[in-house]
Amino acid sequence: MPARRLPSWVWVTGLTAGAIAAVVFLTAQAEQGPHPTASAAKPSASASAGAPPSASPKPSATPKTAEVPGSSGTGRRIVYSLGQHRVWLVDADDTARRTFTVWPGTVDPAVGSFTVSLRKDATTGSDGVAIEHIVYFSATSGVNIAFSNAVDGSSPPPAAAGTQTGGIRMAKADGTALWAFGETGTKVRVVE
Repeated sequence: MPARRLPSWVWVTGLTAGAIAAVVFLTAQAEQGPHPTASAAKPSASASAGAPPSASPKPSATPKTAEVPGSSGTGRRIVYSLGQHRVWLVDADDTARRTFTVWPGTVDPAVGSFTVSLRKDATTGSDGVAIEHIVYFSATSGVNIAFSNAVDGSSPPPAAAGTQTGGIRMAKADGTALWAFGETGTKVRVVE
């Protein structure tokens, strides 16, 4: 007597039930494990026009710099401090999701409120470096001001004397985080 074959719907139902059980099991396991959190402090670096670039940013030593400036407004926003060379990505409840230091260009944006006006995946910076995650929010004296990171993750080279650059560079991971956070229309607050 030949073996009887099961209908295909039985196989599909069995495989689907098994897949769902596996997903439920893995989800329960993942919820019991450690969860990643956004870093409160990231690299620190200085970028004056005459200073040589560092190979990699140094960790910030002062926890006080991680506090969101009180004069930075409220709600979901990107905050950029000219004096601290630091950016905060702030959620709608005024909690800093992430903060990190940056290398400013030679032209600073004005203190005030702006919005992300344009985003560009990648281009070549005025210094000849391939950059990505370009988030434009202002223009000063005909120079566009934007956040970005070098594709290779390097710090920017010193600007040539008299060169006007508006790129605010950051480490690659920070550029990726800012790109995900700073959609067109996102508020940007520049403070001293």
